Amino acid sequence: MATVPDHVLESVDELLTTIEREHSVSVALAVARGSRAWGAASPASDYDVGFVFVSEDLRRYAHLETPPTTIHEDAESDGIELQGWDVRTFAQLLADSNDGAICLLRSPIRYRTAYDPTDLAEYIERTYNPMDLYHAWRGIATSNYRKYISHHLVSTDDELVPILEVLEDDAYVVETDDGTTTIMASDERFAETQTKPTVKRNLTICRAAMSARYLKAIGERGEHDLPALEFETFLTEQAPAVFDAERIERARELLERKRAGEGTAEIGDAVGRKFAHPPREIDPEIHAREGPDTVRLDEFVDELIAAIR
Repeated sequence: MATVPDHVLESVDELLTTIEREHSVSVALAVARGSRAWGAASPASDYDVGFVFVSEDLRRYAHLETPPTTIHEDAESDGIELQGWDVRTFAQLLADSNDGAICLLRSPIRYRTAYDPTDLAEYIERTYNPMDLYHAWRGIATSNYRKYISHHLVSTDDELVPILEVLEDDAYVVETDDGTTTIMASDERFAETQTKPTVKRNLTICRAAMSARYLKAIGERGEHDLPALEFETFLTEQAPAVFDAERIERARELLERKRAGEGTAEIGDAVGRKFAHPPREIDPEIHAREGPDTVRLDEFVDELIAAIR
């Protein structure tokens, strides 16, 4: 908690209390998410808060008008953004080995802990489905690369089409959902545009791609060790088992620049298209398992509800 100023703690608590009052819910757990959770925040970074809530009247879950499944509040003046899941939605995300829900459990910065997540976090780390988590991380890497790093054509209806190659005969080889195709430069439906490949976007892609590739490599060795949430710890203690020194140093440089407040600096493609696209398919015989047991998750839900009663 030393990394969070007292005035931010007070503001987060006030915002959570307002949410409870306005939505008739109780917040059982609230933590830091995003760059502050995994150690990449600069002094100017916003405070992203993830939380789990329960309706004050449990009968609402059986009513036709159910309680909200998510709550989002953005206090721009305080630099605080809050994103909450109701307990049932949160449990379902954990059952699906959702990366965001797992990260919420593992966050080292906790704003409210009516419910202590330690036991649940340890259970999820033992039982998560590596196949699901791999594809979640792969999706983060590929979608962010496509949106923020790739050189694009933009269509008249604002569709972005990543450019893979510029041909000598004034044509573009572009990426599509089905593979590749060629678009002539004279095609008036498209215009060339540049994205904004910043330090922050490169770091997000790098971290996700490394997490996916690490999980695949370690799984093929018979393990499935979950990457550390704190990115510096991952780079120091786990990444050397899979990645070469140059790749690790490149990631560390992005991390240090983000921490130094250079997150919005445009630097081009610091990750590489190939690395940002881990394999689409991995062997389910190696990487798939059942995931968390729903009966055990229900027991944790009962504990979470009891913590605020």
